[in-house]
Amino acid sequence: MTPYDNNNPGSGYIDNSARHLIEHDRIIVIGASAGGLDAIKKLVERLPPDFRTPIFIVWHMAPGMRGIVPDILNKLNAIYAAHALDNEVIKPNRIYIAPPDHHLLLEEGIIRLSRGPKENHFRPAVDPLFRSAAYNYGNRVIGIVLSGRLDDGTAGLWRIKHSGGIAIVQDPDDAEVPSMPANAAREVAVDYCIPVKDMAAVLTQLSTTAVPLNREHMKDEKTKIEIGIAAGDSAYDRGSLKIGELSPYTCPECQGVLSKITDGDLTRYRCHTGHAYSVDTLLASITEKIEGSLYNAMAAIEESMMLLNHIGDHLSEVNHPQLAALYFKKAKDAELRADLLRDTVMGHEQLSNDRLLEELYKLKNAAKE
Repeated sequence: MTPYDNNNPGSGYIDNSARHLIEHDRIIVIGASAGGLDAIKKLVERLPPDFRTPIFIVWHMAPGMRGIVPDILNKLNAIYAAHALDNEVIKPNRIYIAPPDHHLLLEEGIIRLSRGPKENHFRPAVDPLFRSAAYNYGNRVIGIVLSGRLDDGTAGLWRIKHSGGIAIVQDPDDAEVPSMPANAAREVAVDYCIPVKDMAAVLTQLSTTAVPLNREHMKDEKTKIEIGIAAGDSAYDRGSLKIGELSPYTCPECQGVLSKITDGDLTRYRCHTGHAYSVDTLLASITEKIEGSLYNAMAAIEESMMLLNHIGDHLSEVNHPQLAALYFKKAKDAELRADLLRDTVMGHEQLSNDRLLEELYKLKNAAKE
C-alpha cells in the first residue's frame, strides 16, 4: 500500500523529502469511547493551528460505521486530520485517526494498522495504541484517556507511565461517561486529571518542553508479544500462554483459555487466541453471557414442554389416556422449570465496577439516613 500524503491530499503519495518526526519529538495518544467524540472536538478546537506534536486517536466505533471523525475535526482546526494508513510515515502537525475495525499501532517513525484480535471487545481498542507507543517512544509519549465506559486504556496508560511518559485523564466530573478516566486515575499515578477545556494549554506547554532522551526505556518481552498479537501475529505462536498465569476463566468471545497478566497492581486477562480483557470488561462480559445462557436453557425446556404436549395430544387421540396423562404431567413439570428460569433471568443483572460502586454509594447513603 502506498501511504497517503497529508501535505497534498490529492496526490496519494508521501513526500519523503519532508521533515518527519525526529528522535526527541513527543507524540500524543488519545483514547475515548462513549461521550468521547465531544471531548475530542473540544480538545482539538482549542489547539493552536501550528501545533507540531502528532496526535493519534482511537475512538471506539462499530466495525461498519463510516469514519466521520476526520471530517469533523478538519472543520474545527487547521491541523490536518485523516484516517491513518498502514506504513504511513509520521509527520508533525497531523492528527491520525484509527479507521473503523482496525487497531492503530505505532512503530518508530511509521504507523501500522491491523485487524488483530479485539481488546475489551473493541477494534480499534485504546490499549494496543498506548502499548505500542510506550514500547517504541518511551518517555516521549503523552497519553490521554477521555470519556467512555468501562476501562479500556487503563492498562495502556499504565505502560506509558511506567515507560517514563506523561499520563493525563479527563476529570471524571467533566466527562459525559466518567468510567474510563475514573478507572485510569484509580489504577495509574496520573500527572494531570483536568477538564478537557484545560488540556490544550497543558499539551502546548508539554510539547515545547525538552524531553531528555532515554534510550533505556522499558522494552520488555511481554509488551513486545502483546504488540505482535495486536498486529495480527498468531497469539499462540507468539507465546500468549507464557505472559501470565493460567486462570480458571474462559474467553467470552471464543472460549479460549485466559491467562492472568499482572502489571504492578493492575490485573487483566488474555486468551490463547489473542482476545484481551480488563477485569471490569471480563466481569461485564461474563455476567452478560449468563443472561444468554439462561435464555438458551429456558428455550430448550420450553421446546421439550411443547413436544411433550404434542405427543400427549397424539396419545389421547389414539386412546392411550394413561400414557398421555404422564406426558402431560412431564410437560407441566417442564413448564414449572421454565418459569423458575424466567424468574432467574428477570433477576439477573449485568455487573461492572461502575454498577457496584453505584450500589455501594446507595448503601452508604441509606446507612446515613
